[in-house]
Amino acid sequence: MISNAVWLYFRFPLSLRLVEEMLLERGIVVSYEAIRRWVGNSDRPTRSNSVAGRKHWLWRAVDQDGYVLDEIVQSRRDTKAAKRLLIRLLKKAGMPPKRIITDKLRSYGAAKRDVMPAVAHRSHKGLNNRAENSHLPLRNRERTMQGFRSAGSLQRFISIFSELRNLFVTPHHKRSALATHIHRIRAIAHWKAVTGAAA
Repeated sequence: MISNAVWLYFRFPLSLRLVEEMLLERGIVVSYEAIRRWVGNSDRPTRSNSVAGRKHWLWRAVDQDGYVLDEIVQSRRDTKAAKRLLIRLLKKAGMPPKRIITDKLRSYGAAKRDVMPAVAHRSHKGLNNRAENSHLPLRNRERTMQGFRSAGSLQRFISIFSELRNLFVTPHHKRSALATHIHRIRAIAHWKAVTGAAA
């Protein structure tokens, strides 16, 4: 029941109360406050582009298929912030990429020269569409939640939200209806196995 509630909340743009209602329809009586505890989202959200009254940016890296590799909430858009993202990516991947594609923010170029100088870098407003498009599911969800109250709550949310989305998003080379259906069945089975809900 808990894994199902968490899956519903992070997989679809649902509020806590809507998840409560969906569970009730299945005969499961649970309060939205209990669901809030399960998903670890204890902060009451506020509607704003700022977090806790301060401007923040969500730095995100995706691969060529649109899978989220890493994302980090930071209060600056400078070289130090860009370096932090690149260093995290190197640690996770264990090796530098063949190339990186970014928008025209100069901080990326300065950070790349320090962190991965041998990696090819292309910067153009239209070249990083996959990264920009990968923001859309989170932006839609943020509107449903009316924003986040703290940078910490946003960071905790995206760490689960993007991992779950990566599991369920269909690869570009499997876009037929049958391939998408099979992919989703396998993703649900994997989710149940990981959360112990398969039994």
